[in-house]
Amino acid sequence: MGDGFAWEDVPIALEGPGTEIRRFDADGLAVCLIRLEAGVRTDELFKGLPGDRCQCAHWGHIISGRMRVHGTDGPKTYEAGESYHWPPGHNLEAVTNVYYLEISRSQEYDRLMDHVSRKLSA
Repeated sequence: MGDGFAWEDVPIALEGPGTEIRRFDADGLAVCLIRLEAGVRTDELFKGLPGDRCQCAHWGHIISGRMRVHGTDGPKTYEAGESYHWPPGHNLEAVTNVYYLEISRSQEYDRLMDHVSRKLSA
């Protein structure tokens, strides 16, 4: 991938209703480009995880759109241009169509994606 990467250069890791995640791994980190359509929520997908919430920590940057994160301390909204750290224990809601870069620990993210893939195929 050289020094940079573009959307079309990154392989698709997951597709679902209103969702596309593209991912590559480097040095134990999952680097993801994510698109969610307005209205997408993760509540149903994360059911069955501890507390029915994502158990990964994520660091990232909202490229476009608006995302609401429902954490144990209440909801917080992030807009284009903002960077974030979301600790474990959250659900997501795409307030508008949103496009963002996210970095997570690969092993944690693999467990999350395995769970989500099972939910989508059920």
